[in-house]
Amino acid sequence: MNSTLRAEVEAWIADDPDPKTAAELQTLLDAGDEVTLKKYFNGFLQFGTAGLRGPIGPGPSCMNRAVVGRAAAGIASYMQKRGMTKVVIGRDARYGSEDYTFETAEIMSGAGMDVYILPRPLPTPVLAFATSYLACDIGIMVTASHNPPQDNGYKVYVGPEADGVKYASSQIINPTDGFIAADIDAVTSLRSLPRGSKWTILDEEVLNEYVKRTSALAPRPGDLKVVYTAMHGVGTETAQLVFNKAGFSSLITVDEQCTPDPDFPTVAFPNPEEPGAIDLALKKARDFNAEIVIANDPDADRCAAAINDPVVGWRMLRGDELGVVLGEWIARSKPSGTFGNSIVSSSALRKISGHYGIDFQEVLTGFKWLAKIEELAFGYEEAIGYAVDSDTVNDKDGISAAIFLAQVAMDLKRDGLTISDLLNQVWERHGFHGTEQISIRVSDMSAITRLLAGLRQTPPKEIAGRAVESIDDLAAPKDGLPPTDGLRIWLAGGIRIIVRPSGTEAKMKCYIEVITKTSGDSEALLNELREPLKKFLAG
Repeated sequence: MNSTLRAEVEAWIADDPDPKTAAELQTLLDAGDEVTLKKYFNGFLQFGTAGLRGPIGPGPSCMNRAVVGRAAAGIASYMQKRGMTKVVIGRDARYGSEDYTFETAEIMSGAGMDVYILPRPLPTPVLAFATSYLACDIGIMVTASHNPPQDNGYKVYVGPEADGVKYASSQIINPTDGFIAADIDAVTSLRSLPRGSKWTILDEEVLNEYVKRTSALAPRPGDLKVVYTAMHGVGTETAQLVFNKAGFSSLITVDEQCTPDPDFPTVAFPNPEEPGAIDLALKKARDFNAEIVIANDPDADRCAAAINDPVVGWRMLRGDELGVVLGEWIARSKPSGTFGNSIVSSSALRKISGHYGIDFQEVLTGFKWLAKIEELAFGYEEAIGYAVDSDTVNDKDGISAAIFLAQVAMDLKRDGLTISDLLNQVWERHGFHGTEQISIRVSDMSAITRLLAGLRQTPPKEIAGRAVESIDDLAAPKDGLPPTDGLRIWLAGGIRIIVRPSGTEAKMKCYIEVITKTSGDSEALLNELREPLKKFLAG
């Protein structure tokens, strides 16, 4: 075996606080399994604006106590340099989440921080709220959101402001991520760091206050049949509390998916957007003659919905459609503040904003950017993330979106209308905005890098048989947006295509928008584009 690799593995084993992962590495070392060890020692798991996220396993390239401990030590160092003293930690119910929570607490306590821990696995929005409500400098959420079962992760929130950024208890962006990453890199040994055992396990006050404020988004409850699924995550308890507090009928839960289960046994991927993920919920809706289906992802910061469409029956709303429903409804109340959506989302919200005279901003992909819009009245990204109450949670919040959507459906019902009717009103005014996301999973992220480099070097003249009219390289600052890796391509007929790598998974993502007179025209055009684009992305 390579002597440099052996020395690196032995040093890591000696410093690993977890006997289990240390033993795994020792077994591989004794067996001379250089191939597997190289996979586990392929650089330190990158810390960025998404925090940490990766597969659970031993070594610096995976999620484990040693990596989390070093991340916590780096964050503690960052805090000390800025006079920060107070941190709150939350967790979901994935494998490792409990261990990573208390690994973080020990390191933070040893660094002299005031440490608060949510009482049990709870949704990410509750942690985001707790960061603000408890006036903490930093919030940490142990979660991999909707990633596959083998993953875990680590989201970081900043309280009022830091590094010249007004955070207002939202997720980190640059330059903060770079400062924290540098402090993590500077950690040479976990065993040399002091560990503490002083922290506060919070009582129900934070959750109760979150429930109180969020339930107030639905002041006109009624008898609405809502089927709900938590996608094997932590949303059920909080969603039920919010709906009950608001005065709605009890949720009709999808029992197979409403208890936290880190194996996510009924779905291929625990993401409501994935094909088949809400099939059980749709069956429940038909069995109970429900009026709407609402789904949260496993950490309940995202919200998806399905409706009984008068034309095709039960179907999922696209993320952009739900954004239009929520945005149109909020716009009608003539709110103060600004609307916003991510660059890959539909252009419909911009038009709704213009119609009602509401300020609008477009931002980069990732809710951390939307959360930096001052006085955000409504913000969304097409990947089913919505902020309908940024004063309570300055981040995407699947629970508040769920109760607000229920109120929209209830108000429409009283007027003899449905969500389909509301969408049709918007389409009649602005044209039908058909959107679709195509994702290509890759085993090697370098394939995405090569594809984008090739497109930049030799821009295509046509795609899917349609002439390319222009290409915006999003890596170059444009329209006030910071640079990001991706391309925005305009095809003949006003078709917009955005190609970019996923920020959290090994995927190439392609976002399509077509604007037509009818949904049928839109679907026909998307059908025409879908397969050629998949082949184009596959190279």
